[in-house]
Amino acid sequence: MLGKTNIENILRKARNKNGDEAEILTQVEEILRQDQLIEEKISETLGSKNNSQRNNFDFDLLETSNIFHIDQIKQICIDYRLRFLDSSYFKGEIPQEAISKIKHLEAAHNTTVQGFKIMAPSRLFRLEDKDDPLLFAPIGNDYFYLIHKWGNDLHPLRRLFAWPFKNIVNLGLVVLAISYLVTLMVPEGLFSKKSTTAEFWIIYFFMFKCLASIVIFYGFALGKNFNPAIWKSKYFNA
Repeated sequence: MLGKTNIENILRKARNKNGDEAEILTQVEEILRQDQLIEEKISETLGSKNNSQRNNFDFDLLETSNIFHIDQIKQICIDYRLRFLDSSYFKGEIPQEAISKIKHLEAAHNTTVQGFKIMAPSRLFRLEDKDDPLLFAPIGNDYFYLIHKWGNDLHPLRRLFAWPFKNIVNLGLVVLAISYLVTLMVPEGLFSKKSTTAEFWIIYFFMFKCLASIVIFYGFALGKNFNPAIWKSKYFNA
């Protein structure tokens, strides 16, 4: 009768044909050490300032769906009040998965990737005095390659909340609308026995001046600015 085949023993015999266990262990340790050095170098590059504008990618190996022009990135940053800055300003933790993708990208393209950029809300950057990060690498000619996305998605209403800060016209319209709603909440007969249209518009104008003053004071006191002015600024009070 034929005995059962122990696949583990066959596997061990196949391995031992290529050398003894000590030699195999040494080879594995060296491979892991080299891999660790590559990851440490990538982490160091992510945390250092680098103004590289392009990388020597093999375009045949790039995924077209991950290529974005700077104008597209700018528009998204403005719409959602995000920043697009060097990875050296990022204060969050870049996940191991992102580093692994960079490592595989470098191996596939036989190059060292530099000039990393991250798109994220301002609170995730270490900004100098004056929820959803995306890691990019420059391709050249104002095109960037999306390497990895991590973290939670943005709030579904973030674009709506960011709309007033796109420009002064939008902000003015929001202040006018809020002033109108607040005026409607003023009880009738508060200032006179009989409410009139003229009285309503006087109160409305007063409310508008109050809210506009608060907005202007808040903007100047905290150094706030509109989305088009901050999307690639490294200063928190830009």
